[in-house]
Amino acid sequence: MTANYRSVFDIIGPTMIGPSSSHTAGAVKIGRAARKIFVGQFHTVQVDYYESFAATHKGHGTDYAIIAGVLGFKEDDPRVPDAVTIARDRGIKIVFIEHTIPSPIGHPNTAIVTLEGHHEKIKLAGCSIGGGTIEVRQIELLGQRIKLRGPLPTLVCMGPRKNLLLAEEKLKNEHINVLHKRLSKFKYEFIQELNTDKLTPPQTLNKLAQMCSRIIEL
Repeated sequence: MTANYRSVFDIIGPTMIGPSSSHTAGAVKIGRAARKIFVGQFHTVQVDYYESFAATHKGHGTDYAIIAGVLGFKEDDPRVPDAVTIARDRGIKIVFIEHTIPSPIGHPNTAIVTLEGHHEKIKLAGCSIGGGTIEVRQIELLGQRIKLRGPLPTLVCMGPRKNLLLAEEKLKNEHINVLHKRLSKFKYEFIQELNTDKLTPPQTLNKLAQMCSRIIEL
């Protein structure tokens, strides 16, 4: 297996509603990843498509798939095909934009999801690499653009440098292996990107949240 595919089941693809593991199941995951970053309720969703996604998103169900993810639905949720209608019925404005220029993150199946609320605006640039597997290569929050390696799961932790190092030690104590890490300065704090070999249990995330000013698991 590679960093992108943790098991043979990742290559086969997930149980899903929709025609394509890349354009539908992967798109649901991109939308759900964007929702994880946003704090509170959003009133506007903008999806910018590039290359293959721009050419085929309507026929392959990518529109409703991404909105389903933004609403928190999973790939096999029977509501997935109706997600756009459900969102608009909730008063959420939805905009889809097709671009003819190359993907800014270097993959043909690229979608940039922007969520906007009254007090926050975030962006997530993700790509569907096959079998329902995605990479998140860039996020924007609090006015800061953060480039990521891509493979998931990834933890993005913000806070004092000392606390971020303690958070990394906590993961090791919980037998969660850090495959790649990157520390960078962000305004008055630091950002630590930790690419792990498995998802972090909720109870561990709660402990890490006490050490960090903000923590996001993608």
